[in-house]
Parts: sequence; structure tokens; C-alpha cells
Amino acid sequence: MHILITGANRGIGAGLAAAYRDRGAEITATARDAKGLHRLDVTDPMSIRVLADKLGDRALDLLVCNAGVYLDKGQSLEDGYAPDLWADTFAVNVTGVFLTVQALLPNLGRATAPKIAIISSQMGSSTRAPGGSYIYRASKAAALNLGRNLAADLKPRGIAVGIYHPGWVQTDMGGGAAAITTKEAVAGLVARFEALDLDTSGCFETWDGRAHPY
Repeated sequence: MHILITGANRGIGAGLAAAYRDRGAEITATARDAKGLHRLDVTDPMSIRVLADKLGDRALDLLVCNAGVYLDKGQSLEDGYAPDLWADTFAVNVTGVFLTVQALLPNLGRATAPKIAIISSQMGSSTRAPGGSYIYRASKAAALNLGRNLAADLKPRGIAVGIYHPGWVQTDMGGGAAAITTKEAVAGLVARFEALDLDTSGCFETWDGRAHPY
């Protein structure tokens, strides 16, 4: 089984890579700052193309779009949320997901039962909107919408797409006060990815298997 994970240099991405290696899977772990991993800047089309060329004709069973940024944490409505924060966040959290999927479709198409897992967030839910973090919330809502539409278009090709809330996780992004450990989040997400198929394609689920409100 060949799995490619974006943003695999720390947190959930690194945890997923380690968990799948322990299971004997072949891992292509990527990060913007590679440090021993495959270099991939999801905001750079050339970087994505270079990685796709390296993969060549290899089949890809699971693509995990995990790379993400949260640049507007703590911003003020009165004077925060500068335009560059919007552009930089969407470049990673939304456009980067699409460009990565687009470039790797040929590899996914060579697998027997290919899957795409998009890490969104409960903060992208339109029915749960407590305010604040406007940029991050909007980007994760867009990632959710992107995943749902990809699921519709890719189902006839036999590619299943799932969108997931990984939980409030004790990572650099989630902070030390978060509710669950990386190990818990990773175990739950691995189970979700395994359960994903064409019948459940387009799902928006939590790390522990609950359907999440859109």
C-alpha cells in the first residue's frame, strides 16, 4: 500500500506517517521544509509537478491532504485579518489541496481502490459558527466544500474522498490545552481512512467516527 501525506514533518502528519510505517505501508512523507522528507510546497505548482514526476507511474492508494496553516489566531476584528493572511492561508489550506489532488490523479487512478483524505476542521462547519478566526474558518469551510465536490466528480472514476475533523489535538497548532493527544487523533483517523469507500465518499466525519454537521 502506497500512501502520500502532505505536511508530514510534525503533528498529525508525522504521526500518520509513523503509524502507517508501523503497518508496513510504503510512505511518501512530504513537507515544505523537507529535512529528510520529500520536499513539497503545496503553494508552488512547480514543486507539486516535481513530486508528481518523481512518482512517475507508481500507483497511489491513499492521498492524505494534511498540510495546513492557522495564521490568524488571536487576530482582532477591528484591525486584524490583513489581506496577505487571507491569501497565504487559502494558498495552503484550499488551493494547495486542489493542486495536489489534480497533479496526483494519474497515480490514484492506477490503484485498485484509491482514496483521498482531506483534513478540514470543525471550524469549517457553517452550522457551528461561534465567531472569530475568520480566515482559518473560511479556508476550512472551503476545503470541506472542495472535498464534497471532488467526491462527486471522482466517484465515477472509482476514487473515494473523505473530509475529516481531526479533533482538538495537542500539537503546535492546537496547543497544550487541547482535548486529545496526537496518538489518539492518528488512531482515529487511520480507522476513518480504512472505512472510507465509494458508498461513504463525500463524508464529513470526526476523528472518532461521528458524522459532523456541515
